[in-house]
Amino acid sequence: MVDQASLTSRAFQTFTGEAPAHAEAWMTAVSALGAASALASKTGHLAYLAVLAAARLHDGLPFHVTLAKQAGASRAEIASAILVGLPAVGNAVVSALPVALQAFDAA
Repeated sequence: MVDQASLTSRAFQTFTGEAPAHAEAWMTAVSALGAASALASKTGHLAYLAVLAAARLHDGLPFHVTLAKQAGASRAEIASAILVGLPAVGNAVVSALPVALQAFDAA
């Protein structure tokens, strides 16, 4: 089993360590938004990966790929989620593919 805390970016670790009240408020909002979603867990995780790839937020990919895999996503589904934004944002999402697949294989 992979330690999910070790998959978080250094920036997020600094955020939670140096600004714990802000981090707690942020995580409360994240939890509430997740609870409000009508998407099934796996679908929500895959959609989030697509957003991370399109926004070029690669540091978040290992953590969220692991969550998607735990929710039942396959390697092919991870790749498809990363690439779903290709028509809209272009090949910017391609740079997320090796990060995501490496995280999937390590999880």
